[in-house]
Amino acid sequence: MNEAVYRAHIRDIPDFPEPGILFKDITPLLANHDVFSASVDALAQPFFDVGITKVVGIEARGFIFAAPVANRLEAGFVPIRKAGKLPHEIQHIEYDLEYGTDRIEVHRDAITGNDRVLVVDDVLATGGTGVAAVDLIQALGGEVVAFSVLVELGFLDGRNRLVDTPVHALVHYAGS
Repeated sequence: MNEAVYRAHIRDIPDFPEPGILFKDITPLLANHDVFSASVDALAQPFFDVGITKVVGIEARGFIFAAPVANRLEAGFVPIRKAGKLPHEIQHIEYDLEYGTDRIEVHRDAITGNDRVLVVDDVLATGGTGVAAVDLIQALGGEVVAFSVLVELGFLDGRNRLVDTPVHALVHYAGS
């Protein structure tokens, strides 16, 4: 499928979650089996022959895409969660937001120095969470091969924050 098909299944919700934000709602895409399945295939496609051993999904909507991408690539799935959600020994990283900080965590034994990792998320916006995820994976010894996303909000410049990480995006929005 081409970008226009994916775009046709992403609706704009103005002023959500706060005034001035134009939210990209992916639930229509998820509800359409053919488009959802094609998007999972397209997120995985460039990475079939590069030896991916783990696919990391970033909480929460990244999980929706990362688990089936991991299945397609015959790789393990690793969730990166918000603070306090994982029951075993964790590695964490704090990172800056526009107004404060946030923290994400992963199980310490989920990624090793032998792992070639694909990070999957629904949206790449400012790149803050993506950079934190890459740093967290690298702290555990994993090699981040690429970042694969459904939607890239190019006007927020997140790709440029992921300096050494190739980004594969199915849908690009250049303007707000």
